[in-house]
Amino acid sequence: MKTIVEHIIESLNEQHEIVTATILHKSGSAPREAGTKMVIRKDSSIEGTIGGGTLEAMAIRLAPEIFKSKRSAIEDIELTDEDAKAAGMVCGGEVSVLLEHIDALDIPQFNIYHKAQELKASGIDFIMITNITQSSKRIGGKHKWICTQNELFGADDSEVQSIAKELREHFYRIKFHLYVGKSRYMIEPFYAMDRLYIIGAGHVSQQIALLSKSLGFYTVVLDDREAFANKERFANVDEIHVVSSSYEDLAQTVGIPPNSYIVIVTRGVDKVVLEQALRMNAKYIGMIGSKTKRNYVYDLLLHEGFSQQELDAVHCPIGVSINAQTPEEIAISIVAELTLVKRA
Repeated sequence: MKTIVEHIIESLNEQHEIVTATILHKSGSAPREAGTKMVIRKDSSIEGTIGGGTLEAMAIRLAPEIFKSKRSAIEDIELTDEDAKAAGMVCGGEVSVLLEHIDALDIPQFNIYHKAQELKASGIDFIMITNITQSSKRIGGKHKWICTQNELFGADDSEVQSIAKELREHFYRIKFHLYVGKSRYMIEPFYAMDRLYIIGAGHVSQQIALLSKSLGFYTVVLDDREAFANKERFANVDEIHVVSSSYEDLAQTVGIPPNSYIVIVTRGVDKVVLEQALRMNAKYIGMIGSKTKRNYVYDLLLHEGFSQQELDAVHCPIGVSINAQTPEEIAISIVAELTLVKRA
């Protein structure tokens, strides 16, 4: 499956103009998280999704004006309760969407995206910085930079150099956000390494972490119990987070980027976690448990507005079928399934 950056590069290589729609922030309920991005072509066809329903339809409806003016715009789109329910949410809210005109004739912009593709192909992680201060005008290549752990690509700018220095201090903890200094910037992390979030830190999770690290996953463990989520039990993982007992707002407190792998192995909060995971544009969501437990959780989520199609994409019961019994065997089946998705 191609990433949004790959779709942008493909369009630039073919000399096709496109519009990208990026969720900058939201208030109230919204079907997708900030940082979610989609591509809109001149014929109104799309790649990716910012949540479907009214929100996506409005972005597509606004795109022709962006193509015509060759400028960008930030649109605040209000979702009514009815709109939100249609998109799988309980109540409405407001979503701020950045619409950017992307054109191969803008050579600096063309070069920035090609650098992004080059870095991705080389497995190098980077963060894209975009100056959106004058969002009603054109956001071109001279307003974009790429920050790696060692270099900064783009026009010379002292403020951006300062921002890049800050980003490097916590490079792998960066999540999509807006940075406000002298100007206003959109900060978008693009991590080449596959990121696995193991939610729950029990015995099975320990074995999953051992295998996932050996296969190259950037592995993060979350639990509300410090006695379980610690370096003594998970010596080899990249990050450990002790979260609140409610497990709410994981996207904000931890920063789970799109295209992550999410394995849910909690003790009694599966519904709360799965509800959040379904909004994260994850590459993989798996939940441990029996079919009875799955059906119970799914029924609750269906009544809250999630679609059967969304739930069908969840891997539950989790793992490939090998008649696994022990934590080690269960972990093998789960990581095998992760690998199947990764290599698909």
